[in-house]
Amino acid sequence: MGDGDERLTVPEAGYLTERHASTIRRWIRAGRLPATRSGSHYTISTADLEPFITDRQLPVPAEWDRLADGRPMPNVVRVVRLSRQGH
Repeated sequence: MGDGDERLTVPEAGYLTERHASTIRRWIRAGRLPATRSGSHYTISTADLEPFITDRQLPVPAEWDRLADGRPMPNVVRVVRLSRQGH
């Protein structure tokens, strides 16, 4: 962590990663996401959270990038998330 690095709460980290706060807490407990404990709350460095913001999907095989007719594969995960949010 660098000096002056912004710290985020668990709900803020969840919002930025489009994940539920309980998922962020699970990542912290598993050691997947570094965090600092302050009393009963965690804070997360923006630098430590960055890979989770830019990598929102698991990697998939290259042949899954296109449909059988050659069109690009739609982002199904995004569509499901938006539908759950009522969009």
